[in-house]
Amino acid sequence: MAVGDSFTEGLDDRRPDGRGYRGWADLVAGALACGEPDFRYANLAVRGRLFDNIVAEQVPLAVAMKPDLVSFAGGGNDALRRSFEPQVVADRFDRTIGKLRATGADVVLFCWVDMTGRMPGGKMLRTRVEQFNGAIAAVGAKHGAHVVSLWDDPEFANPRLWAPDRLHLSAAGHRRVAGQVLSALGVTCDPDWLAAPAPPEELSWMSRKAADARWATQHLAPWVKRRLTGRSSGDMVTAKRPELAPLTD
Repeated sequence: MAVGDSFTEGLDDRRPDGRGYRGWADLVAGALACGEPDFRYANLAVRGRLFDNIVAEQVPLAVAMKPDLVSFAGGGNDALRRSFEPQVVADRFDRTIGKLRATGADVVLFCWVDMTGRMPGGKMLRTRVEQFNGAIAAVGAKHGAHVVSLWDDPEFANPRLWAPDRLHLSAAGHRRVAGQVLSALGVTCDPDWLAAPAPPEELSWMSRKAADARWATQHLAPWVKRRLTGRSSGDMVTAKRPELAPLTD
């Protein structure tokens, strides 16, 4: 059972057949399903969801379906907002993970990757992420959850692991996360998933500025517009796998 936002929904890893997004959670499910005829998988994650929305909309469904394993990733969208209060979210996080663990399910958590060098307001964002990551690690230890620390993986500084919007992972990035999750669970993964792709060639100063301008126009401006109008990228989007069901593709 996968719970969360765009990170877990699978943006920006397009499925080979073009039907939506795949992502690390689908890859992990595929690996865990091998040789397990009764294996079932659900992914409730929806892009743009804030922490409280995830807890209110997805966690009760996860608890009701009684899965053996739950991944929980939330709070990233909150950290991008001025109103973010790390300690308030951390307290809610603690209660939420306690509730999931009380069902008897194993839980996978994530310390967020450091993407502050590519985002506006990176210095402020880094402080928030460091605080929240500390809370996630503490909650994981308290409740006996598996904690996958993407923050400690320097390979995520490689632009090839990121989509053009600089916020979501590329296909290579999702494969790397899937490999780390499987490793945390003690399951062997495809070695290629953890192989580091060669970084792109260094751009000239002028090329970097041109790339930054394209990014601001194509990705930053629409994001700001949604914030100003109270809209979300997840409006009208529903979970891609709302029920625990066998993998058929």
